[in-house]
Amino acid sequence: MAASLHPPLASVEEEHAPGEPILTSGAFALALIQRQIRRLGKLQPEVLADRDPESLHQLRVSLRRLRTALGQFGPALELPESVESGRIAAVARRTGLCRDLDVLRLRLEEQLLPSLPESEQRGMETAMKRLGRDREQAFETLKKGLCHSRYLRLLARLHQWQHKPRFTPMGQMPLLPWLYEWHAPFTADLFLHPGWSTDDPTAEALHALRKRIKGARYALEHFEGWCQQPLKDWIAELRQAQDHLGELHDLQVLSRSLSQRSGPLKSERLPILRSEIERQQQEHWQRWQQQAQRMRCDSNRHAIQLALVQLGQNPVGA
Repeated sequence: MAASLHPPLASVEEEHAPGEPILTSGAFALALIQRQIRRLGKLQPEVLADRDPESLHQLRVSLRRLRTALGQFGPALELPESVESGRIAAVARRTGLCRDLDVLRLRLEEQLLPSLPESEQRGMETAMKRLGRDREQAFETLKKGLCHSRYLRLLARLHQWQHKPRFTPMGQMPLLPWLYEWHAPFTADLFLHPGWSTDDPTAEALHALRKRIKGARYALEHFEGWCQQPLKDWIAELRQAQDHLGELHDLQVLSRSLSQRSGPLKSERLPILRSEIERQQQEHWQRWQQQAQRMRCDSNRHAIQLALVQLGQNPVGA
């Protein structure tokens, strides 16, 4: 599990020490928002320098986490009118194509091309150059988004708000008795999503389900300090499910690029590359189906439902 996703347990216990103020929902949300604003400030120059694709990935993650925190704890916060999760989502979408092309290039260069015969490697040279040009164009769009006045104003207003935060009456309530309500919008109907039962590995519902799983995982990770081990294990399962669906999506993007007439990787003489992509797709599809069946079985769902209802009621380690 990634570090620093929630306040250390020691600080939580201190917050509840006799005579000390009780941790409120608003104060907890403020800490989450501050953490992501600091990360975005650190990552922005690294992304614009464009030296390491991992910086862009981490910026996308931070934008998603900030959006989740604002959406999850919206009822607790009195934010400036122009600060809303939808505007953050718009910026995140601008980073999407650039990140997809980075993933595509890395998969080809590090996993697929080295195993191809020399004839197919030569056949990919022109396609890889085209991929590089497409990525340059995508980065220019990304740069405009990150330097756009609307995005910079949004961050500036969040900076101002965090120095003088305002909370609703709900935000002034103690956090722990309301943990279920804070995660329920993300977890309560997760297993009803149609993506769980689709039999098509290319279905758009799988990509939508991946987003839902990611949102549920982020929302629960905010409360990891109060999670018993079964719930921590389930969060890890959510991450694994997200990974399988992510692999399927990335391979589908790659396969579509090879098939489209105008795609940067269009080529008709790559039988071994196509065969390897299909093999990987089948492998991840089987893994996903097995995991989906395990996660949706009655005993697992009932155990998780109970753990979610009891979240925060018992001391961790008791």
